[in-house]
Amino acid sequence: MKRDLITLFFETLKQANPNPTTELEYSSHFELLCAVLLSAQATDVGVNKATKILFPVANTPQQILDLGLKGLESYIKTIGLYKSKAKHLMQTCEILVQQHQGEVPRARELLEALPGVGRKTANVILNVAFHEPTMAVDTHIFRVSNRVGLAKGKTPLEVELKLLKRIPEPYLMHAHNWLILHGRYICKARSPDCISCQVIDCCSYKEKNLPHLTKSKTTAKTTAKTTAKTTAKTTAKTTAKTTPKASPKTAQKLKRF
Repeated sequence: MKRDLITLFFETLKQANPNPTTELEYSSHFELLCAVLLSAQATDVGVNKATKILFPVANTPQQILDLGLKGLESYIKTIGLYKSKAKHLMQTCEILVQQHQGEVPRARELLEALPGVGRKTANVILNVAFHEPTMAVDTHIFRVSNRVGLAKGKTPLEVELKLLKRIPEPYLMHAHNWLILHGRYICKARSPDCISCQVIDCCSYKEKNLPHLTKSKTTAKTTAKTTAKTTAKTTAKTTAKTTPKASPKTAQKLKRF
């Protein structure tokens, strides 16, 4: 995708949604950290259902520790991989209490040192909580970036670095959320909603999901095949009728040869 189209791509998304936000529900940096940590291989809806019950009871590192491992598990057991996530969250809370006065650190290296927190989670915290222009490449952003030609790459890190380089500075702050929402609701994995896509003119994806065009192409091919067959049959019949048959005498002479 050329730079002028990249600008148009994000300007269009901006006009439709000037201030995009994460769909995870939180009221503090620590709650956001918990929600993002729990969201790995889970839906935001599923995480929100669990944290609506958890956060009124425990929404600080020390309160999570006071629940104990089994207590924490009982609140998040509806989330996939809840046992390993509970273990990581408990370990993270211990580090926050012992090394950071119960606060979520702002430095990337300190965030990535927390159990269960990788580069993607750290990028979400830096972007959403601390308003830094980072790019957390999840499955949605990875798919959209490669599909539309925004930033093609074989790994999330490769896509992340290309996005940071190619996206114009005025759009970097919200680009992460714009791309996630676009991938979640429009540019879906199995059946992209190309008809509803506002940035379709910027997209280089060749196999666009446009049923009316697909139907027209299929109809055109079918019509062409039918016409070809009909023409061939008509030509054959016409040729047979117009070709003179040899007389019996001529046929007899031909046999002698």
